[in-house]
Amino acid sequence: MSNIVNVEYGLEKIFDEAQDFLPLLGTDYIEFIVGNAKQAAHFYKTAFGFQSHAYKGLETGCTEYASYVIKQDKIKLVLTTPLHKDSWMNDHLSMHGDGVKVVALWVDDAKKSWEETTKRGAKSYMEPRIEKDQYGEVVRAGIYTYGETVHIFVERKNYTGVFLPGYEAWESAYNPEPMGLKFVDHMVGNVGWNEMDVWVKYYEDVMGFVNFLSFDDKQITTEYSALMSKVMSNGNGRIKFPINEPAEGKKKSQIEEYIDFYNGPGVQHIAVATNNIIDTVAKMRAKGVEFLSTPPEEYYKSVPKRLSDHNHELAEDIEKLKSLGIMIDADEEGYLLQIFTKPVEDRPTLFFEIIQRMGARGFGAGNFKALFEAIEREQKNRGTL
Repeated sequence: MSNIVNVEYGLEKIFDEAQDFLPLLGTDYIEFIVGNAKQAAHFYKTAFGFQSHAYKGLETGCTEYASYVIKQDKIKLVLTTPLHKDSWMNDHLSMHGDGVKVVALWVDDAKKSWEETTKRGAKSYMEPRIEKDQYGEVVRAGIYTYGETVHIFVERKNYTGVFLPGYEAWESAYNPEPMGLKFVDHMVGNVGWNEMDVWVKYYEDVMGFVNFLSFDDKQITTEYSALMSKVMSNGNGRIKFPINEPAEGKKKSQIEEYIDFYNGPGVQHIAVATNNIIDTVAKMRAKGVEFLSTPPEEYYKSVPKRLSDHNHELAEDIEKLKSLGIMIDADEEGYLLQIFTKPVEDRPTLFFEIIQRMGARGFGAGNFKALFEAIEREQKNRGTL
């Protein structure tokens, strides 16, 4: 048996085929447009173990919107709410409900990143701008990706402030204990019929990514529905964007349900890494986070053989994993443990994945059937299957 440890992604290149002309250093922040940022921040602090980090709003001189920044290890979420009826954010909320608007990427040179991507065909969202305060300067620039989602390149090497110019440290008496969430492992986008390959090509040509895994509707299928997915990654593996599209099935797939309620393509789920999934999930459950239903007994009976087929041995107690509904998959490099929340918004759109990679760099292909059957049970309850 090989010695398996938690996967960490450094800056060294692990996918030689990726052009990597930007290059990307990691996820900087994820910004949500929400109906009530103050309450959303409280939810993520209480239920997910995030900490108060920074704030921008009326008290800091911003009259257009309020933004609460929360942090856990390397993960930063920005929750933003418009303050006036004529804000463009109200249209975003009306169309999509609460959801992800910005997937911000940390770079050494934001202007160069914007130039490299726009000259390759990206639609500009925000031309390079220098933002300054007493702590230095940040350069930001942005491009559109699928739907109304945008990537903002963030260059902060000359900045020592808490978050970005215009934000102040958010001091709060309420900072729950972290729950072990470490970094963003991947973010999944849902796109419409026959759009997956369009966006695969976009990430290859415009951002220098590589398609390192593909799943078709024969691999991701249940009795009722199917989908297709391709995983895009930058060279160092820190930024991974699987892209899903619906496929023909007897009933409506989860991708179709998402697009119906989000009214177009968008970020379907955010996968966050932990080094102790049993502890993390137990704490989240205790704080009221709802997860998809536990796979059947037969699923867990098959786990030891699935691991031994790859010459791996499970370090965790399988009964504890089963009691929490955590799923297990294996490949040549190791195994992974994963679980998915139910949608965290009122519309059945965005959800989270908690993942612990014990050597494995895949995406739980062996769990697809059990996962999508669990999602279909939820769809049936909602009357949307």
